[in-house]
Amino acid sequence: MFHKLAAPPARTRDPFDYMRPELFDAKLAALHQAGLHALTLDDLFAPGKTTPQDGFAVTFDDGYQNVWQNGLETLRRRQIKATVFLVAGRLGQTNQWDVAEGEVPEKLMDETQVRDWLAEGHSIGSHSLHHRVLKKLGPAEAREEIAGSKKRLEDAFGVPVRHFCYPSGKYNSTVRDLVQEAGYATACTVRFGVNGPQTPPLELRRISPLYRRELAAKAFHRLARKLRFSF
Repeated sequence: MFHKLAAPPARTRDPFDYMRPELFDAKLAALHQAGLHALTLDDLFAPGKTTPQDGFAVTFDDGYQNVWQNGLETLRRRQIKATVFLVAGRLGQTNQWDVAEGEVPEKLMDETQVRDWLAEGHSIGSHSLHHRVLKKLGPAEAREEIAGSKKRLEDAFGVPVRHFCYPSGKYNSTVRDLVQEAGYATACTVRFGVNGPQTPPLELRRISPLYRRELAAKAFHRLARKLRFSF
């Protein structure tokens, strides 16, 4: 699970959402050296297929322009196909949902860049229309965020959109059922872990690509930030 491929800017509230491009390349190399095989979400979770124990899928949340700028060449060289979860109503704009919380604005892929992404053999999924917290919405609004984003992406790019990612990882049974109703094959959470045959396809776990010391630093950073804004 990746977000932004760039050096973290000085004013960011969350430097751990960024990864320097050279470190991204090193982490992909480490996965290969460990004997793991890069697959797509379709490969891993197609109906009737057995999930390989040595397979992994690369996913990017939000669809940042720096992923298009700094990730395509590395993915091509490593022969890895990835999925980017796009905020369908924000293409070509910025991460306004984070800016509202004081985060640094970052550009999102526009339609031309998404077409470049698809031309390289990568896939797209939906991250909703506007990156709203779905479990806080009424059923009609949540349905539009989930099903409406699928239709918008499919109409714009002429490809099936089979995979969903819950904005901010937040969902409940009602939201999950709306994702199923919309016809998605899988949905990704932000829960840490690997997936096996018993994993519900609409509650897939993912692994944050951080070393142990980085995970500890991230947890400390987020706790400190939460405490700072609690007083």
